[in-house]
Amino acid sequence: MSNAVSDQGKAIKRRGVCFVISAPSGAGKSTIANALRASDPKLRHSVSVTTRQPRPGEKEGVHYHFRTMEQFEEMAARGELLEWATVFGRGYGTPRAPVEEALNAGHDMVFDIDWQGHQQIRAALPDDVVSLFVLPPSLAELERRLNSRASDHPDEIARRMAAARDEISHWREFDHVVVNTELDRAIFEARAVLTAGRLLTRRQTGLAKFVQTFGA
Repeated sequence: MSNAVSDQGKAIKRRGVCFVISAPSGAGKSTIANALRASDPKLRHSVSVTTRQPRPGEKEGVHYHFRTMEQFEEMAARGELLEWATVFGRGYGTPRAPVEEALNAGHDMVFDIDWQGHQQIRAALPDDVVSLFVLPPSLAELERRLNSRASDHPDEIARRMAAARDEISHWREFDHVVVNTELDRAIFEARAVLTAGRLLTRRQTGLAKFVQTFGA
């Protein structure tokens, strides 16, 4: 009997969560997002659109949707992108349709994007976004982490550090904030935020029907 009750509770229909994680470069947003995806197979991955050329081994529709700049701009003009930006002459964006289909079907999606992308996605999906901003313990620690990346040129590190203060100034725009002092703890806290988002009363669209079984 207890198993039947448990199974019924698990079957409550809900709308998916659009979980947005932002941070200054080097604070750990991508590492945290990847850890959540690796530990939870139910999380969906959004395939971005880009105007850059495919790199060796990259496949259309798997790693990116590769489009020309003209096609990219047309998609943005038609409202087909939830968020988009042009960086160093290359376009990057998130297709709207696959995300909305996933949320409607009750699937959650995790995005590791910057604060501008967060603003755009929240404007497009105000009732679906649960957001988290990741802070480093200090600017000195942030610089140390950036310097530990063998692939980053010193000029690139300087550029990222110069942008960090501006990025951090947007922390108030987010629903939750985590200080990534210790990675495992930060991942645990991010997972807790996602779980809470899943359990929001308004998100559990099948909750009213379930509660009726109690005669309430």
